[in-house]
Amino acid sequence: MNIQQMLQGKKEWRAHVARVKTLPQDYQIVYHEIQKYLFKVGPAELMDGIGLLSGIVDLFEEGAALGKGVLEVTGNDVAAFCDDLIKDSKTYTDNYQESVNQAMNKAMKKVTDKIK
Repeated sequence: MNIQQMLQGKKEWRAHVARVKTLPQDYQIVYHEIQKYLFKVGPAELMDGIGLLSGIVDLFEEGAALGKGVLEVTGNDVAAFCDDLIKDSKTYTDNYQESVNQAMNKAMKKVTDKIK
């Protein structure tokens, strides 16, 4: 990643944060909880851009414009809402499990090759 890409990423993030700050207070609170949740358990590609988070802001802006409460948009179980958003995405846990399995398979192959 070159410096221009980093600067562009920062610019996009700042614009994203500015959008979040325009949401009603209840939406902002839920957004920040979703963000924390996704950063802890979410998809590995979340760090590749703000696409998923931007989509959530789009959804929240639409809900707020329609006069809906945030829990009318997400449902009462916000964690389940998040899980549904990322159900088909590869998570950090998935990546870690794959790397452990690959390392174990490589080690077992070495052991097997030595035995032969």
